[in-house]
Order: sequence, then structure tokens, then C-alpha cells
Amino acid sequence: MKKALLVIAVLVVFSCNFETKKISSEEVLELESRSLNWKEVDQYPAFKDCQDQTELLAARDCFEREVAENIYAYLSKQQPVVTESIDDTLYLYLEITSAGNPEIDSVQIDSTLNKQLPELRMWLDQSINSLPKIYPASKRGVPVSSIFKMPIVIKAE
Repeated sequence: MKKALLVIAVLVVFSCNFETKKISSEEVLELESRSLNWKEVDQYPAFKDCQDQTELLAARDCFEREVAENIYAYLSKQQPVVTESIDDTLYLYLEITSAGNPEIDSVQIDSTLNKQLPELRMWLDQSINSLPKIYPASKRGVPVSSIFKMPIVIKAE
């Protein structure tokens, strides 16, 4: 009787059809990338002074503040000659590449502002090129590009 139970138990165990499906790493990567929100980053770009910020919003604010301070410092050194007073806002779309290089994606400049300050785009390029080393944004530990829309207030008399 014991032998018969043992044989039946062995047959039951080995007769079960365990079916496993192998998933390739490409399929796993595709499924994973579909579920990720690529518009959000795990870590914002940072300057050396902002790297100790652990909270995501504080890190973004620190980065944007540093960029704005550098741009305004550079623009304040310029001595534009204007025929009428200016109090306008332009929008700078700044891309930080996955290598940490800052690039101007685009600039929305009002035509009257552009007419009064034709060198403004060149000054913006130069101010961006003079930024200190930037550590790029990351998503799951991988460096990624990110774009920031930054308002810049221009006042001149």
C-alpha cells in the first residue's frame, strides 16, 4: 500500500505540467518604459551648491534660482542703449542635456524688445555658456535631458 501511494504521489508530482514563459529582456524593458512617466525626473539638474537638496521641489527651485541669478548677473554687466524705457518679460526655454550641457532651446522675445535690444539673444547665449558645471537630471539613475521654461524680466531706462 505504501509503495502504491508513493508511486501515485510521484506520478502526480511529475505529471503536473509546469509551464513557464520566458520573457526577453527587451520585452521587460518595453513594458517598463511604457509604465514610466518620462515627463518627470527622479533628480533635477543641479549645480554643486544645489546637490545637497534631497527634496525634489527644493532641488528644482535651487537650480532655477542659480540659473536666474547667473543670467541676471551677466545681463546687468551689459550697457544697452535704448531709445525708450523697457519693462518686459521674455521666456527662455533652457535645455540641460544628458551630458549636463546647457543649451537654449528657444526664446520668446517680443518684437519691440528685440528691436530695442538686438544683442539680447547673443547676451543670453553668452550668459548660458558662462554657467558653472551642471549635473544633469536623472531618471532611475540614468542621466536624461530636461527643459525648463524660465521667465526673464527685462527693465531698462
